[in-house]
Amino acid sequence: MTTSTAAELIARSHRLGSDPKNTNYAGGNTSAKGTETDPVTGEPVELLWVKGSGGDLGTLREPGLAVLRLDRMRALVDVYPGVDREDEMVAAFDYCLHGKGGAAPSIDTAMHGLVDAAHVDHLHPDSGIAIATAADGEALTATIFGDEVVWVPWRRPGFQLGLDIAEIKEKNPQAVGCILGGHGITAWGDTSEEAEARSLWIIDTAAAHIAEHSRPEPFGPALEGYAALPEEERRAKAAALGATIRGIASQDRPMVGHFTDSEVVLDFLARSEHPRLAALGTSCPDHFLRTKVKPLVLDLPASASVEDSVARLRELAVSYREDYQAYYDRHATPDSPAIRGADPLVVLVPGVGMFSYGKDKQTARVAGEFYTNAINVMRGAEGLSTYAPIDESEKFRIEYWALEEAKLQRMPAPKPLATRIAVVTGAAGGIGKATAKRLVAEGACVVVADLSLEKAQAAAAEIGGPDVAVGVAADVSDEAAVQAMVDAAVLAFGGVDLVVNNAGLSLSKSLLETTEADWDLQHNVMAKGSFLVSKAAARVLIDQGMGGDVIYISSKNSVFAGPHNIAYSATKADQAHQVRLLAAELGEHGVKVNGVNPDGVVAGSGIFASGWGANRAAVYGVEEKDLGKFYAQRTILKREVLPEHIANAVFVLCGPDLTHTTGLHVPVDAGVSAAFLR
Repeated sequence: MTTSTAAELIARSHRLGSDPKNTNYAGGNTSAKGTETDPVTGEPVELLWVKGSGGDLGTLREPGLAVLRLDRMRALVDVYPGVDREDEMVAAFDYCLHGKGGAAPSIDTAMHGLVDAAHVDHLHPDSGIAIATAADGEALTATIFGDEVVWVPWRRPGFQLGLDIAEIKEKNPQAVGCILGGHGITAWGDTSEEAEARSLWIIDTAAAHIAEHSRPEPFGPALEGYAALPEEERRAKAAALGATIRGIASQDRPMVGHFTDSEVVLDFLARSEHPRLAALGTSCPDHFLRTKVKPLVLDLPASASVEDSVARLRELAVSYREDYQAYYDRHATPDSPAIRGADPLVVLVPGVGMFSYGKDKQTARVAGEFYTNAINVMRGAEGLSTYAPIDESEKFRIEYWALEEAKLQRMPAPKPLATRIAVVTGAAGGIGKATAKRLVAEGACVVVADLSLEKAQAAAAEIGGPDVAVGVAADVSDEAAVQAMVDAAVLAFGGVDLVVNNAGLSLSKSLLETTEADWDLQHNVMAKGSFLVSKAAARVLIDQGMGGDVIYISSKNSVFAGPHNIAYSATKADQAHQVRLLAAELGEHGVKVNGVNPDGVVAGSGIFASGWGANRAAVYGVEEKDLGKFYAQRTILKREVLPEHIANAVFVLCGPDLTHTTGLHVPVDAGVSAAFLR
């Protein structure tokens, strides 16, 4: 049952966290103190409700709160062993918890418990961090806020920072909050409303001061040739570069990508100071934990060709990895966690935009959002002063913090297809939709492609929304439309790892009834369409250098001869041989090509619903509604084949167990001896 104190805290957290000007995703924390009845003693007990580790203010729910006994938490001051051992205090918080369940206490818990105020907010607003990272941030704090907001020199989050802020609050009774050097802001109040109002006052006052007093061009004058390309041109260039950049970001481990061409990013890259500022890196711990200490920046103008850009990016990637390794070697101690990879997580391309990467789409998107926050911070700091982020050694202490490593180790194991990006054609229904669902369930991101944009988008929304599935329109018989589909995958998720050629249709006619148009239609969609999709996807797979899978949904009819089916069966045989041909050709790039031969998949099938079912029922002399049962009875296993069974085969072919299999056709027909592969 949610207490009134917790409910009030959650509501305040939602208001603060829902506005990006107040804090970044999953950044900052809020707390409230109150009294409840101890269920053991029946006596009143003072409690602290505080956002737990890893949660997000904008979506906080009660299970995301840690609840601690205030008397026990404050008693930790008496056993605090000093700043050199302050990390031990995080484990001690577990002995202060009240009740069962709830979130693990975060490193900032001490700040909330030790400050003598009923309500405390700790936030990471761009405007506040701009002041916090300005070279003369302490003087700016006094100028902007007088004695109502106190400057706190940089200190790594932890128990000592909580003690420092508690002392500042005690010694400055007139203060409503503080600016944390290099980090963010903290505010407090006697009521939830007062704490929220003070937080917003600090944020808005800082923003207003920056707006009024900033120099006109904080990032310097425009660089000739570095202005943003027109939208269509820059997105085409982004799609052309995306696969190469994803490969660069995935040398240590595969990554999912996100592309941003916001005005904030494009303006930053068009200005003379962007190389200097990008090299300084980010400052707020939340920022660089997700973006690495600095991005990789392409040092060519927007007019540079794709070929020149690719060549230079590959050179810069080598330098970036060497530089990151040197950074690690400079600061690592024998107790430091192992290096987590030297690839960039943010790549900036002038005139085009920003590519950001992570273990999934949400992480990649948030990394981009955080670097956008960092750009805003740099603009504010440079507008008033000089941007001066925390020292590199301090960044390393946080990036390779034992507590941060422990948090990473607690994360659940990734699903089998995590980081893999799939394109499934004909995916708005039937086999395609079932396949897309299965791939997402196994951890993949999926582009749901279909002739109908409306149906594709509806299927994607049903499957899981834009961080896991997007719907695009694609006529697979049109080369330009196919290229647009693949480009959409690169822009949405960073690249392509898996293609499922599923789009198809069928007309059940005898030889003499089959027209040239009938023949061309089926071959254009299936034989030609599969060729076009595989060709466009292969370019991305090769540019990425990460291997991949191409899977054809062929048919039992690719090897079985039946009546009234010449155009369909012939094009399915074409697809079946494409599997063998492409397996032989793409193997040198680590790309596996396999096929699935279904039969009698009536349930959910667009092909059967569009007239094929009625025609096949007539050929076999059964009612259309009984066609699935009829097909089942003619199989060896006497089982009806469903779309999900085809999806199972696709997963097995692209999953972790068949890494050495290519050129294979898997029958999923419940056993049709005439279609046995020999």
